[in-house]
Amino acid sequence: MNSIRSIGIILDGNRRWAKAKGVPSLEGHRAGYEALKKLVEHTPHLKEKYGLEFVTLYAFSTENWNRAEEEVGYLMSLFEEALSFVLEEGIRDGEKDPENAVRLKIIGQRERFSEKIQTLMSEAEERTKNFGGITAALALSYGARAEILQAVEKMRAENVSATEENFTNTLWTAGIPDPDIIIRTGGEQRLSNFLAWQSVYSELFFPETLWPDFTVEHLEKIFEEYYARERRHGT
Repeated sequence: MNSIRSIGIILDGNRRWAKAKGVPSLEGHRAGYEALKKLVEHTPHLKEKYGLEFVTLYAFSTENWNRAEEEVGYLMSLFEEALSFVLEEGIRDGEKDPENAVRLKIIGQRERFSEKIQTLMSEAEERTKNFGGITAALALSYGARAEILQAVEKMRAENVSATEENFTNTLWTAGIPDPDIIIRTGGEQRLSNFLAWQSVYSELFFPETLWPDFTVEHLEKIFEEYYARERRHGT
């Protein structure tokens, strides 16, 4: 059984979950955050059983800045809380069991966030960089088109030759293998500006389950379906 080394997840359905529950949409984002924390707890098992090493999580897109000011403000406070959690409980747990602790990476337009959040991002990356568990890449103010444009501009400025390898190494996801699987929860069947370059041979899954209800059992069911598919990569 081949390893599932790298996956991407579009965390979709928080607001629809809240609407279905009859609660404010902000509570849906809170529930989504709690679902993510629960999934992270199972990463040692996922690494051992499937060989999972990298998870890229699409949490906030470049387009999401256009949402209502109240919602964006709440999400910023939630990101700050999540990064602080990593720097407190995550680091403490990681020091006890560094081989299974998650290594955090942030991809996207960091410069659009407050100085405080940018500082938390850098500190969380620095303090988890030597942990031996999976790498969780949190895509914040991420958009595939913006990623590609910045890579082109950087290669032009540095006079780097245009090869696939050079281009891949200039993307925000440099060092992260192309995903074997991309999952979008909530049933919508599109990638919405996520990993356009990296997803060309990814297997796509669109479960109906809304993100706050998504569990490790749902993920493992997708993994088993993945193994039943034939991946030919154009051959």
